[in-house]
Amino acid sequence: MAFDLAVKRIYESPAPDDGQRVLVDRIWPRGVSRKDAALTLWLKDIAPSDDLRKWFGHEPARWAEFQKRYRVELDGNGEVVAKLRAMLHDSKVTLLYGAHDEAHNNAVALAGYLRGQQPALSSSSGLTRGFMPRRLSGNASEPARLQHLKVAAWILWSAPRRFAPCSAIG
Repeated sequence: MAFDLAVKRIYESPAPDDGQRVLVDRIWPRGVSRKDAALTLWLKDIAPSDDLRKWFGHEPARWAEFQKRYRVELDGNGEVVAKLRAMLHDSKVTLLYGAHDEAHNNAVALAGYLRGQQPALSSSSGLTRGFMPRRLSGNASEPARLQHLKVAAWILWSAPRRFAPCSAIG
């Protein structure tokens, strides 16, 4: 199922097609009242840590490394990411940010993270490309070997193709 996700500066006027407006900055943006922001939710906990935010400093040269580090933080923040993902399944979500740089900010990185986790294919086994299976352990009705096979299948399923097809080899 595809989801509708947009990224917008909080200083831009709210639009009817914004859907659910979610501020993803840890710090409230200067000069914007809560009324003018027209937020559905302020999700502070999904923002990068203070240390990562200060290290990045919106320097484009650090963008690639910032995205890697932020993805690690997001991977460890599953509850908040799941909350945002649930909102995406309900309706359109617009991620709001306060940074001046429209190309290098945490909302853009978060949108890339969410789009990278969007399921592309699913199978009857409950495995979905881009998502770890929900129950890999703790299911008493499945032997441990089957659980390990599910994990291995998910890893192979979600891994990007690394080799050229045989027809491309001349």
